[in-house]
Amino acid sequence: MHSLAGYELGVLAIGAIGFGLLLLIKGGDWTIEAAAWIAEKSGLSKLFIAATIVAFGTSAPELFTSINANLSGFAGISLGNVLGSNIANVFMVIGISAMIMPIAIDRSRVRIDTIVMIVATAVLVSGVMTGTFSRLMGLLMFAGIIGYVGYQYKNDSLGDDDEDMEEAPDFSSMGKAILMLILGFGAMVVGSEVLVRGAVAGGVALGVREAVIGMTVVAFGTSLPELSTCLAAARKGHSDMIIGGIVGSNIFNILSIVALTAIVRPLVAAPDFLTFDIPVVVVVTAIFAGFLFFMKSFGRLTGGLFTAGYVAFISFQYSTLFVG
Repeated sequence: MHSLAGYELGVLAIGAIGFGLLLLIKGGDWTIEAAAWIAEKSGLSKLFIAATIVAFGTSAPELFTSINANLSGFAGISLGNVLGSNIANVFMVIGISAMIMPIAIDRSRVRIDTIVMIVATAVLVSGVMTGTFSRLMGLLMFAGIIGYVGYQYKNDSLGDDDEDMEEAPDFSSMGKAILMLILGFGAMVVGSEVLVRGAVAGGVALGVREAVIGMTVVAFGTSLPELSTCLAAARKGHSDMIIGGIVGSNIFNILSIVALTAIVRPLVAAPDFLTFDIPVVVVVTAIFAGFLFFMKSFGRLTGGLFTAGYVAFISFQYSTLFVG
């Protein structure tokens, strides 16, 4: 009877996770499309839109999920989601995209962004080491993302940008675009609630720590918008959009998602994160930054190694279920 209840709980959890992810992905799509249309009509350049609005839009599922999880008392899922998403962005998204089409690196163009990503990661590590992201720390981190967006606007929005982006739907009026924006956010609010509850139930059914669920199932799902955006860019050979989107997303994940989550409610970081998860994030970020500083491209072989690394990371997280 007990095992049957566990089985039923597992099935319900899988259904909730799937439905929650669907709402998050669709909500993210609607948000990005509407925000990009509004920004273009406001006279902002496509490069600025790609580096900030699209990067934030693809990070929006992580934002809603992390805030929801923290408010619900599941801080492990909240922080694990961000850590896992940054790992997935590099090893899974860059890896799969590079296997489809080698990604050229314009080192001079992403140097400042890479430095900001490294600094943001250092702030993340320091917060986990102290054990809590306080409201004050959250406010300081969010001030950092405002400064970063201001830098992007000053440097990118003033020049012409001929790089094609995905054609955004024509909403025909500002009212329709704003309505789609509201619907997108609404879908992500509901989706994040369903996903968090399903993930927690799944963790209970499997006997897995909430932090592991956050870093794997939840992080993988909320990284799907980045994967979708980058695969579309890879098929068209738009390397700058892929790298800019991932670097921007990793920065937003830390300075926006962790920051806003902590502002809403101080975010407690379990010491368990320091034993494996934080070192992996540091190593992955260092590898990514090393390529952006010193290499000319992410080739197909590199893409394959990155993807294999992500599979190994996921496998290790669940290895304790099958050992002993």
